[in-house]
Amino acid sequence: MLSVTAFDHVVLNVRDVEASAAWYARVLGMTRRDVTSANGIRRTSMTFGAMMLNLRPVDMDTDAWFTGAAAVAGSDDLCFLSDAAPDAVVRHLASCGVAIAAGPVARRGARGEMTSVYCRDPDGNLIEIARYGPA
Repeated sequence: MLSVTAFDHVVLNVRDVEASAAWYARVLGMTRRDVTSANGIRRTSMTFGAMMLNLRPVDMDTDAWFTGAAAVAGSDDLCFLSDAAPDAVVRHLASCGVAIAAGPVARRGARGEMTSVYCRDPDGNLIEIARYGPA
């Protein structure tokens, strides 16, 4: 029987790669990485820890960058973990001019109880910033 062990990367379909890359760098502290593939396609990735978030333009030809059945921006819910206290996350988002959609609120994640703060990225994706342990 096959079993998987982890996510390697997630591909996010976005309306504007530059706006999304700037947001993920400024708000979530990710590092931008641009690479050109063997077929000449430039791809933008945002890295954090051992994880990667690829930013795929919604208008890109699916032959150039294979994707899901519908390349739609703003339909994802992503949860990112942070060591920051929820109140610090709220203050950081406010300092970045990012509206809080909800939180801090108690939630259940893959490893148990956590406290989450929610906001939206430039495409309207729901972004959850969570911390395990006491609020």
